[in-house]
Amino acid sequence: MKKTIVKTVMAASMLFSMVLGQGEGTAVAVAATSATTKAPVMTDNLFKYGLKKDVELPVTVTAGGLSYTLEKIMIYDIKSATAQELIKKYGYGSYGKFLVWTKITIENKGNKTIEVSANDPDPKWMIGVGDGGILDQGMPSIKVREKNSKEALWSYSLKPGQKLSTYQGLFNLGSTFDYLVIWLDVKGKSGQKYIVNREE
Repeated sequence: MKKTIVKTVMAASMLFSMVLGQGEGTAVAVAATSATTKAPVMTDNLFKYGLKKDVELPVTVTAGGLSYTLEKIMIYDIKSATAQELIKKYGYGSYGKFLVWTKITIENKGNKTIEVSANDPDPKWMIGVGDGGILDQGMPSIKVREKNSKEALWSYSLKPGQKLSTYQGLFNLGSTFDYLVIWLDVKGKSGQKYIVNREE
């Protein structure tokens, strides 16, 4: 009888330990899952300026063999600490009302070199913000002689198949953002993509 009671108690203890162990394992697994969950990456602050996106970033536009991807766009008041820090770091002129800081990836998917340089100074893309208004590309004087800069783009040259991820500073000389559209004009071919559509 005593042996039976002892066996029963041992079995119950083992069962309790197994259940407890499974619970701990579940708790650890949940904790591990929670620990690896990352906060979403902020790709824009357009809402702060009353702009409602029609598409989420990243946005890619392709024309004439050039693929342009806008990965991140942040608007800063020209007098803000962040804007002034970027202006000082890269040697931009401080003008206009807003500094627009973009993270982009450009890729040459054609069969000829695509560049903006002394040989071909025409810009290949523009970002429109209102009727007749486009963002003005700022010149980073500290990086102006560096071709294909990965920190602050000015001149670049991409051979077929070559890709570049970088940042570009732009300035809004106006006082508002009515919409946001990317225009490409490369080797006689054009393309466009609205991020924020015009209001009807």
